Amino acid sequence: MYYLQLSWIYLSLTLRSMTVDKFNKKKLRFFISIFVTLVALYVGVRYLAKHRYLLTQLSHTPPKTILTVLGLYILVFGVLLLILFCSLRICDKQLKLQENVLLNAYSLFINFFIPGQGGPAFRGLYLKKRHRLKLRDYIAVTLLYYMFYGIIGVFFIFLGARPGWQTIIVSTVMAIISIVIIRTYFGSQRFNKSTLSLRWAKVSLLLLATLLQAIIQTTIYYLELHSVNNHVAIHQIITYTGVANLALFVGLTPGAIGIRESFLVLSEHLHHISSANIVVANVIDRSVYLLLLLIVFILMIGLHAKDKLLIKSSESTADNQD
Repeated sequence: MYYLQLSWIYLSLTLRSMTVDKFNKKKLRFFISIFVTLVALYVGVRYLAKHRYLLTQLSHTPPKTILTVLGLYILVFGVLLLILFCSLRICDKQLKLQENVLLNAYSLFINFFIPGQGGPAFRGLYLKKRHRLKLRDYIAVTLLYYMFYGIIGVFFIFLGARPGWQTIIVSTVMAIISIVIIRTYFGSQRFNKSTLSLRWAKVSLLLLATLLQAIIQTTIYYLELHSVNNHVAIHQIITYTGVANLALFVGLTPGAIGIRESFLVLSEHLHHISSANIVVANVIDRSVYLLLLLIVFILMIGLHAKDKLLIKSSESTADNQD
C-alpha cells in the first residue's frame, strides 16, 4: 500500500509541470477529496446524532487523559523530526534543528487541512529548492520510510490478532523482502549516481525511529480507548494501531478524516473493538490533535516560520524555473 502513497506524492511533486488536461485532473482530485471529506463528516455527525450517549461519554473524558495524549502527540512530533533527520542522513543532507521543526510544522498543517496528504510533497519541493536535494533521492528515501511504516503496520496487525508462530513467519518473510528490496532496488544502476548513503547503520536508525513512532501511537490509542472502555486488551490495541496506520496510505481526505475510521470499523473482526468505542476514541483523538496543531501554529508564528523557511522566495524561484 505504500506504493499508492508514493504514487500520490510523486503526482503532487510534478504538478507544476502539468499540461492543461492534467491540471483538470488536479482539480478533479481536489473535488473528489472534498466530496469524500464532506461525506465522512456527514456520516460521522449523523452517527453521533443517533447515538447521543457517545457525546455524553466523550464529555466525561478526564482532563488528565487529554493532557497526556497531547503530551504524547508532542512526542510524536519530535519523532517526526528524528525521522526527517534520519532520512536526510541517508541523502547526506542535514537541517538545523529550527529548520527541521518549522518544515515539519508546515507539513502537519498541509497534511491535515489540504486534501491529498501533500505534506511530503511540500517537503520534497522545499528540500529541492533550498538544499539541492535531488527529487529522485527524496522519493527513494520517502519510499524507504513508507516501506518500514507499512511493514510495521502489518506486523502489529499479526502481533495482536494472530498466533505467535504466524507473527514470526510473517516478520521473517517481511524482513527478507525488505533486505532484497534495499539491495536490488536501491543498489540498482538507476541509483548508482545518486547521493544516497545506504549504510546499514543509517537505514537501521530510520527503521528504529519509525518503530518508535508506532509504539507511541499505540500508547495514544491505548489511553483513548481505555478512557472509553477499560476492558479493551493491549493485543486488541496493537492490531487497532496497525490498521489505523495502514489507513493513512489511502488518506485522500484532509487528515485522513473518515478513511481511518472506516478502516477501523471494517476491520472490527481483527481487533474486536466495537464501532461505538472507535467513534468516541477517534473524536477524542481528532480533538486533541487540533490542540496540537494550535500549539504548532503558535510556535510557527513565534518563530516567524515563513520568513525563516524563505517560502515566498522558494515559490517564486520555482515559478521562474517552470
